[in-house]
Amino acid sequence: MKLRRKISLISAAVALCCGSVGAQTGETAAPAATPWMNAQLGAEERARLAVAAMTFDEKLKLVYGYFGADMESKKSTRPAPSHKQSAGFIYGVPRLGIPHLWETDAGVGVASQAGPDARPGTALPSGLNTAATWDLQTAYAGGAMIGAEARAYGFNVLLAGGVNLMREPRNGRNFEYAGEDPLLAGKIVGAQIKGIQSNRVVSTLKHFALNDQETGRTTLNVRIDDRSARMSDLLALQIANEDGNPGSVMCSYNRVNGAYSCENSYLLNEVLKKDWGFKGWVMSDWGAVHSTVPAANAGLDQQSGMPFDQADYFGPPLKEAVLNGWVPQARLDDMVRRILYAMFAHGVVDHPVAPAPQTIDFKAHAAVSRKDAQEGMVLLKNSAGALPLKPSAKRIAVIGGYADRGVLAGGGSSLVYPAGGNAAPELAPKTWPGPVMVYPSSPLKAIQARMPSATVVYNDGSDRAAAAKLARDSDVVLVFATQWTGEGFDMPNLSLPDQQDELISTVVAANANTVVVLETGGPVTMPWLPKVSAVLEAWYPGSDGGEAIAGVLFGEVNPSGHLPATFPASESQLPRPVLDGYPEVADRRFDVDYSEGAAVGYKWFDLKGLKPLFPFGHGLSYTEFAFSDLAASVKGGVLRASFTVKNAGKVAGKQVAQLYVSPLKVRWEAPKRLAGFQKVELQPGAGVQSSVTVDPRLLAVYDSASKTWKVAKGDYKLTLASSAADEQSISTVVHLEAAVYDVTGKLTR
Repeated sequence: MKLRRKISLISAAVALCCGSVGAQTGETAAPAATPWMNAQLGAEERARLAVAAMTFDEKLKLVYGYFGADMESKKSTRPAPSHKQSAGFIYGVPRLGIPHLWETDAGVGVASQAGPDARPGTALPSGLNTAATWDLQTAYAGGAMIGAEARAYGFNVLLAGGVNLMREPRNGRNFEYAGEDPLLAGKIVGAQIKGIQSNRVVSTLKHFALNDQETGRTTLNVRIDDRSARMSDLLALQIANEDGNPGSVMCSYNRVNGAYSCENSYLLNEVLKKDWGFKGWVMSDWGAVHSTVPAANAGLDQQSGMPFDQADYFGPPLKEAVLNGWVPQARLDDMVRRILYAMFAHGVVDHPVAPAPQTIDFKAHAAVSRKDAQEGMVLLKNSAGALPLKPSAKRIAVIGGYADRGVLAGGGSSLVYPAGGNAAPELAPKTWPGPVMVYPSSPLKAIQARMPSATVVYNDGSDRAAAAKLARDSDVVLVFATQWTGEGFDMPNLSLPDQQDELISTVVAANANTVVVLETGGPVTMPWLPKVSAVLEAWYPGSDGGEAIAGVLFGEVNPSGHLPATFPASESQLPRPVLDGYPEVADRRFDVDYSEGAAVGYKWFDLKGLKPLFPFGHGLSYTEFAFSDLAASVKGGVLRASFTVKNAGKVAGKQVAQLYVSPLKVRWEAPKRLAGFQKVELQPGAGVQSSVTVDPRLLAVYDSASKTWKVAKGDYKLTLASSAADEQSISTVVHLEAAVYDVTGKLTR
């Protein structure tokens, strides 16, 4: 064979396997043999061309996902090309330049467990903390950071984007999500998805849909009317989809109105793909598939994580179903085309991940996590200026919460393994959904570093009498209280576990100058609240959480977080005071009636006239703010509100201006809705003019028959406030003409 001929054949083989050199280097040329590698073409056209070049068996490979770890209990062996300790793996088509898909959990970082194959990662604070920032730039930055780590470790799919609404505050997985309001949750998670995908890594949006409790999550059936679903949980998902443009949507475990979510044609085919125009692919949650033909025809595009399902439904059974015509060939082509579309659209094909782990700047990433944590910590109470801590304090007691060693993290698939390992490896459970993880960022050490001349003493709180004695002998007491929550289980109630309420009551009786720092997965009750001097909700504060907490306690950072969820005074205030299905019984099927409809969280409390422990949107600062000059205008059917925020205090700080809207005559699901928000930063004495534009869907009622959003003619009250129950709010009234918007919020008439 002549040398020139040999070189030509080798070049052609390389192009078929890996795509054109131009595509790898950013150029747009592609050989005629691989037109789908031409980056000048749109993602849809490239996907169509690639599907046409694939064999039947190659198509089937792309719709079938494997678990990325060995499972002796299920006699499952991970595929050789997959990454150890990973969530999933899908074979690509190397001969066509289509890379494999390497998937990793989850929304707070690149997940891993202890062991020789552990991947140390940077953990963001909990999703609730990020939502409590009310800041889209912070959410985006956190997403960009964990997306960068995913890519550096060789993953091109990150299973993030959790936006299930907090209908149930006892839900063990609330810490992964973004609270109770569809606008806030959708915007925050949409920004995070956008940040993740800026790394040419696909993010999911999950869990679709109405997966709002963990008890019985694989067997329960949610019952809700279409209008209420579209105005609550589905609206949150819709906004996150519009803002984030995720490559994939993950369908959930539960049933919705009788059908499993992953074979629910109404949710997948009609709502997601038809009404919202979603072009990417639907992957199942791990173990959420129950059939072959119904699931494929109902809109599921990829079975994930075998062997969690009872059978390999999208393996040989799908091949047989297509050959026999039970699943049309066109449907299989659509499944594959959707996967390829997302891969092309988000740079997965043109910018393949490196075969070996890349260098990660953990110090820079820790700073991103720390900023997120501090932006989202919520100062719930601060009597007589107890915080920030005074340098004059000579004796400081630090009690409980493993504060001598680190900060708590949530459990389950989202758990990130930290550099330095678990600071409290003795804690149980040590297996799924554990281990209970304490990140080695000690609040005690951070406090001691800031008070070198003071005596700072730690007590673990196990002996309440000893803790009380230490408290009596101290100038100020910091009690760290924890609540470990995780995937796969719910809380029996909203009380702090392990008699921590009694510990706090004992300590505050010994010293009234007691500050409580909460590290919780969601709302908790506080029977000791009237007696303590201050409460800081620190959520799960992430990899650098000890430093983040100390920075807020000492005033290096002025707290600016506001609650993304209502804190009830007791379980009796909830729509379902008793958690449905709890305690869980294996394989028991039951219904959960969402009779509150779209009145979720603060809307329920408003509707029923209930006073919560802390309202949605609540958050204090070390300075004072004032609102003024609220004005509203309507142009082209678009409502815009402008206002002034002033820092009336003595230190710099940030305020979250929250705009609520209330119809004066029209009946909604609740008296008011959050219609917009803006976080502003101000120096002492400074003011700033700001504005928000209101999404018309937040002024409308969804009409299921016509699939439109209808705004009723009439007067509407706009209220500018710092929480859903702010007594110092200001308001104005605006008149709206009747209008109709399509299912995506576009004006039709």
